[in-house]
Amino acid sequence: DLDDLRARLARTRWPDEVNDDAWSHGTSRAFLQDLTDHWRHRFDWRAVETRLNRLPQFMLEIDGLPIHFIHAKGQGPRPMPLLISHGWPGSFLEMERILPLLTNPGAHGGNPADAFDVVIPSLPGFGFSARPAAPGCGPQAMAGLWAKLMTALGYEKFAVQGGDWGSAISAWLARQHPARVIGAHLNFLICAIRPAADAPFDDAERAYLAALLHWRDTEGGYFAIQSTRPQTLGYGLADSPAGLAAWIAEKFRAWSDCAGDIATAIPIDDLLANIAIYWFTNTITSSLRIYKEHRAAPFVIQPGERITPPLGFAHFPREMLHPPRRYLERAFNLQHWTDMPRGGHFAAMEQPAALAADMRTFFRPLRP
Repeated sequence: DLDDLRARLARTRWPDEVNDDAWSHGTSRAFLQDLTDHWRHRFDWRAVETRLNRLPQFMLEIDGLPIHFIHAKGQGPRPMPLLISHGWPGSFLEMERILPLLTNPGAHGGNPADAFDVVIPSLPGFGFSARPAAPGCGPQAMAGLWAKLMTALGYEKFAVQGGDWGSAISAWLARQHPARVIGAHLNFLICAIRPAADAPFDDAERAYLAALLHWRDTEGGYFAIQSTRPQTLGYGLADSPAGLAAWIAEKFRAWSDCAGDIATAIPIDDLLANIAIYWFTNTITSSLRIYKEHRAAPFVIQPGERITPPLGFAHFPREMLHPPRRYLERAFNLQHWTDMPRGGHFAAMEQPAALAADMRTFFRPLRP
């Protein structure tokens, strides 16, 4: 696989481009040529393997799907079970830097009483988890799988956390299993909340919804194709490592707090390790299907509906969308809100210490 990857990178056929230093047409050719040259000649996948093999990883079959997950026990008097779900174009590797801060806070300047037993699954169709062979495995179904996973691990009650699709899965868990979810901590929101007739949206909420529509019009092309024709897109991405890197790297640049230079937010080797997981497992096409599944069964909260487990929200300034607090309060039991000083969409990679501290603060009063 490594030999094949290097050969494909060496044979990349480069397109022409307009003079576009601002990336307004998409991924910069000069950037991508540097990135793929680094991937081919200097990136050390074997070192990444050695790192990953130190993590406590397991496989468990749930409803016929082999699921890959990390299960790291906490170092403290009474660790709280915590399930963290990743999103796209991320992977379980997003959580590598935050993991020790949660399992062993006492070794990183924190209080051992804030320790967690952390479970980080790879979503179905992502990384080392199985690829569903039939439609129907969207965020709602994944939440059901995770509930069964936590039962199998012996956790009747547990906390949840997520960004991107992980936020939708975590919110679905809180909605479907309110008696089991101790609390939900999110750093993104994927759901539509319908207002009650006697409580229309205020100005801030209307501005947020207008910004959402503008974002879909100007930045949501990837969302449109991935939610309608993911298979067609997948042929090119699964066959070309340069194409895969271009598709994923553009999102890391656009969605992170990097001022146009990805390396200032996320080390290039970490970016390539994440891309390499998609490449070696050949899961880019199956990962795209979560968008089509969501389109078929969107997360809509009806007027008057309440999701009762306590909610904490970390609002990062360079996140792509910014729901106002009032919007969340309509449907969630919002008990904690933090305006973070720095960071973007990939919070666990960009600002692991700040995100871990906010999680510990939110969950502390919810511990038994």
